Amino acid sequence: MYARPVDTRERLIESTRALLWERGYVGTSPKTIQERSGAGQGSMYHHFRGKADLALAAITRSAEEMRARAEAIFSGPGTPAQRIITYLRRERDVLRGCPVGRLTQDPDVMADPTLRRPVERTFVWLRARMTGLLAEAQAKGEIDSELDPAATATALVAVLQGGYVVARAAADAEVYAQAIDGALGMLAGHAR
Repeated sequence: MYARPVDTRERLIESTRALLWERGYVGTSPKTIQERSGAGQGSMYHHFRGKADLALAAITRSAEEMRARAEAIFSGPGTPAQRIITYLRRERDVLRGCPVGRLTQDPDVMADPTLRRPVERTFVWLRARMTGLLAEAQAKGEIDSELDPAATATALVAVLQGGYVVARAAADAEVYAQAIDGALGMLAGHAR
């Protein structure tokens, strides 16, 4: 399964990340994790106290990776508005959905404050980071001052996550592209 030697702990985390994305928390059993990772039960419990502990490591890794990918774009070249556009249009596996956003639909993850925390922090961070970029765009005269940066950032994150949902429901990635185009069209209406 792995092209190069990877330590057992890493295989367990990566296998759990993939399974959570595919099946959710309830559908991810310790046995399935062990089978996917090639790790035995003893190895799993050597590295983690149990399924919840391993799931937390996997969710945290997914959240950190999502933030790192976004930050690379948000702090990259271009004007603040261009960086937001680049982020919204970046290539994604649309029909699989967002590995972090999908966790919000998992009642077991949302009911557990410890498992929910990295998901919540990621979306708080994303909204705050986009709010800052929109405020910077206003300060530079890219967008008009009538636009509320916090409300707009929240709407853009909602369109992004909702775009995954409607595209998955339609089994058509183009639906996601239309949602993003629509949001960017509304944002363009405030450009100077």
